[in-house]
Amino acid sequence: MATKKTKIAEDKEVVSTNDALSLVEDFSKKLLDLLGVKVKVSFSVDSENESINVNIDAKEEAGLLIGNRGRTISSLQTILGLFVKQKTGAWQRIVVDVAGWREKENERLKDLAKQTSERAKQTGEEQFLYNLNPEQRRTIHLFLSEDKGVVTRSEGEGEGRFLIVSPK
Repeated sequence: MATKKTKIAEDKEVVSTNDALSLVEDFSKKLLDLLGVKVKVSFSVDSENESINVNIDAKEEAGLLIGNRGRTISSLQTILGLFVKQKTGAWQRIVVDVAGWREKENERLKDLAKQTSERAKQTGEEQFLYNLNPEQRRTIHLFLSEDKGVVTRSEGEGEGRFLIVSPK
């Protein structure tokens, strides 16, 4: 079995970002067609974050593509990432956005982080944030890493994992 894995790894070529972009463009369009949604899609490469951005302009279908708490948009992102990995043998960061939802979600999370940080500093007690997915926890950790008055950590396992904001 180990030789098969090695052979597969040897057969995979290192692909350029442009090749990965082409794969993402083709597969995204096919996937959205299969979903039966009429949308406009644009693609770009973010060299700074080493990611491929997929921006979906959806009018009536935005809610369907975003899903409850962003679950569908995250699933689309995961499927595209796995597809590129399968075809190229290399992981490529894919960021899917529908109708500007990611930016709005990041602003909401930053506001939540600010409020929680202020509450922790005012009360002197740890503040707990539950029901966050890994991406949301990461956003809050990164945002609050710049706040010298608090420290963050995550505890728990799986769906029960939560974020703690503690005053310094």
